[in-house]
Amino acid sequence: MQNDTALIPIFTGSETEVILLKGQLEEQGISTLIRNDYQSGITAGFGGGTPSSIELLVQQKDLEAAQAILDDLNQ
Repeated sequence: MQNDTALIPIFTGSETEVILLKGQLEEQGISTLIRNDYQSGITAGFGGGTPSSIELLVQQKDLEAAQAILDDLNQ
């Protein structure tokens, strides 16, 4: 049995790039989640992650559609 709600990283980059891609995906009805270990570390009072390694995650069920949008943006 496959878990369609499992979160899959689709892109890693700077916060600006991730926010731009998040907007593009959400315009197409694809829910996203940002994982920012750098900001989380600052908030918690310790270092963690780097500013250029912020992840954008999508649900398994949206992976194919999200990848197609990402491919179109890269061209």
